[in-house]
Amino acid sequence: MDTDELRNGLREAGLSSYQIDAYVALLDLGSASATNLAEQADVPRSRIYDVLRDLEEEGYVETYKQDSLRVRASEPSAVFQELQSRAETLSDTATEIRNRWQQPGVGSHRISVLKRVETVVERAKEAIRDTTNQVHISVTPEQYYELAPALQAAYENDVFVSVSFNTTHEHPTDLPTDEELSGVVTEARHRYLPAPFLILADREMACFAPHRQPVQYGAVFEDETLAYVFHWYFQAALWESWPIIFTSHDDSLPAEYVNIRQCIRDIAPLLSDGATILATARGREIGRKQTRTLSGEIMDILYANSDHTERNQTPSLSSLAGQATVVLRTDEGEFGIGGWGAVLEDLEADRIIIESIRYPDDGGAE
Repeated sequence: MDTDELRNGLREAGLSSYQIDAYVALLDLGSASATNLAEQADVPRSRIYDVLRDLEEEGYVETYKQDSLRVRASEPSAVFQELQSRAETLSDTATEIRNRWQQPGVGSHRISVLKRVETVVERAKEAIRDTTNQVHISVTPEQYYELAPALQAAYENDVFVSVSFNTTHEHPTDLPTDEELSGVVTEARHRYLPAPFLILADREMACFAPHRQPVQYGAVFEDETLAYVFHWYFQAALWESWPIIFTSHDDSLPAEYVNIRQCIRDIAPLLSDGATILATARGREIGRKQTRTLSGEIMDILYANSDHTERNQTPSLSSLAGQATVVLRTDEGEFGIGGWGAVLEDLEADRIIIESIRYPDDGGAE
């Protein structure tokens, strides 16, 4: 049964054109935000919420809140009973709904392959605007200017924005000025090699498109495990070894981190020199979704191949690729603080704030 027959069957079941457009698109998507579904189904945004309300009342969809209003196709057994009581065409329609409902993953674990890079960029803009903690991007200067309004909105919402610019010697392009980066970017680096278009929004979504021409496709990964893989690709290939061209960081305290490994690299030599470091960590307790904030003194740092005799040196990125733990002593006891993907620690931190740094001989703060 093709899509036209499916649409005819749904029309026979009493659905309007906009309801059919939204429901057929949702069967292919599995789940989506209301605004994204409106775009994919070509339903006016002013109408999509009424359409979803009517579909939910009829039992076709379920809506739920996850930062924004989202929708997924309902388990369609109730729809089957009504449709299968009609003619043979409607019976075929019910079977087609069953098949399409089973294909996509329902929930946040989805991979969408898109035929147009422009669509990937539009999805990236939406993801950036929804970001609450951090966003990493790999772009050309031209792509940066297109994303700049969304990045500025994220930055103004206290999001850390890391930008890796990629250019080539064969096609040199002027990089944005400090003025064009200020108030938009937390830190920017420059890679003198071509690189894919990549957006990592928080720990939930990756938008990717290859740089090679004439390839024109992209993919959106709404999966934390795959986003984590892209995170390490960004850190190792697009970030670590390339020069900083802009930063909003300074040496003042408090100093805020969204990357625990960068935090460890900065404080390891200070701990070796005998500094007392007070910090606050905010994140999720391991095995639970509950958010928790812990404050206290950093007593130790633990990472692969760590050696206390070498703590006066900045740890390499490779030594932090496995365990990377900050031991924080609070009034409630000692807690292990980890970063993205933490499994050994007590808290998976979104933010770590270094509140003060004091040395035994000066009594002052750095």
